[in-house]
Amino acid sequence: MSNNEIQSRLDFAKKLVEEAGKKALSFFHCINELEIQQKSIQDYVSNADLEVEIFIREHISNRYPDDGIVGEEHENFEGVSGYTWVIDPIDGTTNFLTEIPSWCVVLACVHKNKTKLGAVYEPCHNELFWGSQGKGAFINDEPMGVSKSKSLNDGSTGVGMNSRTSSRMTVSFIQKLIERGGIFYRNASGALMLSYVASGRLIGYAEPHMNAWDCLAGQLLIKEAGGIIEVQDANEMLKSGGRVIASGPGVFDEILEIANKAYV
Repeated sequence: MSNNEIQSRLDFAKKLVEEAGKKALSFFHCINELEIQQKSIQDYVSNADLEVEIFIREHISNRYPDDGIVGEEHENFEGVSGYTWVIDPIDGTTNFLTEIPSWCVVLACVHKNKTKLGAVYEPCHNELFWGSQGKGAFINDEPMGVSKSKSLNDGSTGVGMNSRTSSRMTVSFIQKLIERGGIFYRNASGALMLSYVASGRLIGYAEPHMNAWDCLAGQLLIKEAGGIIEVQDANEMLKSGGRVIASGPGVFDEILEIANKAYV
């Protein structure tokens, strides 16, 4: 692995998520024409998700045919290069389908057991969050930095939930957060909320379980923006997902403490 290989893939990823985002945006402007299926409670998929992921996969396969691919909506492809791309074509599908402009296209690249780069594009506001390991994190062309807050009552904490874990965990986390003077924020797009942590808009984020395509890019961005993430092996996350705790340095220990008590 060389820096040139990572930089090449980063440049490719940034351009690809923007192109995919514009494709998704064209679907967003024609919501009534979409075909929608329900996968589980509060979990939907449309032909927009499916087609955007195919679009991303085709571009990756053409440029890096030996790289692996893991995506939310289609079968995994086992590569031989040691690199694996991780795709969420539309994170925040419920928002997307109800015309709420809070969704994004997510792309990460893992080499062996480490996430090497991440790109999250939010088309409705034309914001590209991107970065690579050891090289920092950026929003469009500006460097990002996590919040300097030292107290939970000095900013909002993103809270994630899902249909794979008990709702009582999320309720318990929110209750404990509020009891400490905190404010919770949820926009139904985990990847976007993690990007907001990286950019300092949110002071932290917690969710009892996330899939790799929702969190690997955002976790990398937070770390590169000076934040702290609960350490995980990227390959294990690819297999089964896991808990995600992330924030600026000033509040990480407290968010982690709340999560340890709530997520049981």
